[in-house]
Amino acid sequence: MSHSDHVELARMCQAMRRDIVEMLAASGSGHPGGSLSAVEIVATLYGVVMRHDPSDPKMPDRDRFVLSKGHAAPVLYAGLAESGYLPREELLTLRKLDSRLQGHPDMRKLPGVEVSTGSLGQGLSLACGMALALRLDGDLDPTVYCLLGDGELQEGQVWEAAMTAAHYKLSNLVAIVDLNGLQIDGPTCDVMDLGDVREKFAAFGWTVIGCDGHSLSELAAAFSAADAATRPAVIVARTVKGRGVSFMENLCGWHGRAPDAAEAAQALEELAGEPMGGE
Repeated sequence: MSHSDHVELARMCQAMRRDIVEMLAASGSGHPGGSLSAVEIVATLYGVVMRHDPSDPKMPDRDRFVLSKGHAAPVLYAGLAESGYLPREELLTLRKLDSRLQGHPDMRKLPGVEVSTGSLGQGLSLACGMALALRLDGDLDPTVYCLLGDGELQEGQVWEAAMTAAHYKLSNLVAIVDLNGLQIDGPTCDVMDLGDVREKFAAFGWTVIGCDGHSLSELAAAFSAADAATRPAVIVARTVKGRGVSFMENLCGWHGRAPDAAEAAQALEELAGEPMGGE
């Protein structure tokens, strides 16, 4: 990744974090913690990794993105706005009547949303189906990227999909686990211990890549390694829930509570400086 790409991605991440705070404050509901933890992941995908075109959202050879943790829709909407799929001012309509920006992504309403998600555990299965379908057209070589939450890995369907992907050697499928260690009811290790996520995916026959999910350079290298894999690949990205807003970081109480006006003002003040950037 070039220096200019790094600088632009850092700017994009800062803008996305501000947009997430503003849209959630305007809506009065939503999920800040897991949206903020995934900012660098989504920015890297849309900024330098994926082949996509906001002027032609359905171009046949585009890469596909599935937000399996659909409750983190604000990070997707912020990424789409930064990429030109919708005007930034529309972000403030989040969760309002007749808005295209539903609480969970709706493929029928918003260009750039590949599939409607929200029922946790289903996204990786959908991504497997998309990867299998794309294989039928030998003229195209898109990659399907699927972002999962770590609490979501407690769903059995995820592991059925993992087994399916390995069986069919879906090298055009890349999963990303947002490993922030928290879910709505507390630490994942207390709710339902996941064990070693990397070892689990390796046991299912996947190429496993670990990285700091807030380091833009590590994420870029991880996606490059995943692209070179000859079987399904998973990037296990270590992240911080609520990243970038001091009073939200590492607190499960911010999983699904929107900031009030005073909290939003404090968060935006913290996000007003130079971009964090990541290494």
